[in-house]
Formats: sequence, C-alpha cells, structure tokens
Amino acid sequence: MGDVGLARAPDAHILSVAAEGERVVVTLDADFHAILATSGRKGPSVIRIRREGMSGANLAELLLRCWPKIEKALQAGAMVSVTDTSIRIHRLPAGS
Repeated sequence: MGDVGLARAPDAHILSVAAEGERVVVTLDADFHAILATSGRKGPSVIRIRREGMSGANLAELLLRCWPKIEKALQAGAMVSVTDTSIRIHRLPAGS
C-alpha cells in the first residue's frame, strides 16, 4: 500500500483500505494473515511472500509465475503464502 501513502499505516487500516478498493495486499508481514485468521473477515486477499531480500524484479517474476495458480482464490478471498518452491492457499473467512 506504499503506492497510496500507507507504507507506515497500521495493518488493520491497510486491510480496510485494500478491502474498500478491492485490492490484494502483497507483504512479507505475517501479521496480515493473523488478523484475517482471527477476524472472520472475507477479505481482502493477502499474499505473503516468505522470502526476504528480493529485488523488485525478482518479486514481480515470482508473482507472475504463481499468479495463474492463485488468481481465482484471490478473487474469492484468500490468504496465500508463496515461497520460491511452494504456494499455500487458505480461503477466507479462515476456518470456513
């Protein structure tokens, strides 16, 4: 959410803005998944990248590579964890 001036905003506020704008949050921060898992919310979808130190180009390549596998889940509402070698998808609301 850095592109809309929310780089330092609280996580809950970022989730609210993303939900209102029908955006997907891409983050390194596990807190977004924790908030969604305990809140019962149906969105927004969040992609957690589980690899630190990636360049912007490498991050873009990773997202493009996994996008066909996660797009439908993200549209329906999901928490997605992505590594170099795996993708985990949990539908929202968590536990449903």
